[in-house]
Amino acid sequence: MNSVFLFHFLLSFFFTTDKLPVGQILTPYGEILIELDSRTPNHRESFIELAEAGYWDSLTFNRVIPNFVAQGGCPDTPAGFKDPAYLLEPEFHPELKHVYGAVGAGRDDNPGKLSATCQFYIVQNPQGIPRLDGDYTIFGEVIKGMEIVDRIVAVDRDEQDEPEVPITLKIRVVYLSAQEILALKNANEN
Repeated sequence: MNSVFLFHFLLSFFFTTDKLPVGQILTPYGEILIELDSRTPNHRESFIELAEAGYWDSLTFNRVIPNFVAQGGCPDTPAGFKDPAYLLEPEFHPELKHVYGAVGAGRDDNPGKLSATCQFYIVQNPQGIPRLDGDYTIFGEVIKGMEIVDRIVAVDRDEQDEPEVPITLKIRVVYLSAQEILALKNANEN
């Protein structure tokens, strides 16, 4: 009887129809998919809320630096860094590191290390950026499209590291099963 229970448990685990939210960034260079981490629920929910509202659809990757990051979501106004309604308390976890493909929340130099809901970055340095660990909240990881991020940071840019030709964003939330996410992660590692 126990083997039948185990079989049904494993069957339900591997073939569950529950879907998880995944950030989808569409750029002129292609699609980037981001697994949103459940250990940072406030940052995850903020990202979902802004994506579903179409917040970033008129914005761009505004700062691209090879072997560092591709950063997007900066509005023309600094309100995201000044208005408390648009700031999030940090959600640091020692196991969430600034590795290649990590997605973090931008912030200014505020002493509380509060994140701006509007800005995010993707770590593009293959060795990661460990000096940022514990200072900026990591809330996701790229599971598809790091080759797109690599192309984005390689574009011509001005002295402020802004792309000379704007790289537009269209960000949505798509829902994938745990198995689909795992398959994308495995394919991304190869």
